[in-house]
Amino acid sequence: MASSRVIKKYPNRRLYDTRVSSYITLEEVRQLVLSGEPFEVRDAKTNEDLTRAVLLQIIAEYEQHGQPIFSTTLLSQIIRFYGDAMQGFVGGYLENSLKVFLEQQDKFRSQLNSLLGQTPWSMLNEVTERNIELWKSLQSAPAAKAGAAPADDADEGKPARRRR
Repeated sequence: MASSRVIKKYPNRRLYDTRVSSYITLEEVRQLVLSGEPFEVRDAKTNEDLTRAVLLQIIAEYEQHGQPIFSTTLLSQIIRFYGDAMQGFVGGYLENSLKVFLEQQDKFRSQLNSLLGQTPWSMLNEVTERNIELWKSLQSAPAAKAGAAPADDADEGKPARRRR
């Protein structure tokens, strides 16, 4: 098993990725999370594990800019659990709840894909192609009737007479 990627955090708040030997940004750490790459953030002086603090920092930045996931009420409720007798259970409960949510989301996606038999993009392409064909047929219909004489308004609904 490959060892976890080590990122060192320096007092100037910069993050140094020891695997690629260069400084990285919080966004690059976020990309590591999204790609599922195991890593840990360590204080460069004390070697203290700062992974959770950096992950919370990423969450805080995303909560501040854009559409937040956590409401003020939810955050207040979580804060109230610190020091409470139930504090030890809350983290596990939230983790398991999110795991069940993700499993249900995967099941829903697979059921939707099997129900539709295709991806949303291929469905959109098919609808677009059908709309183009319909548009072409609507455009060609007046051209096909161009040989017939136009009907008078009074004769609407009656077959058009041919001119001699």
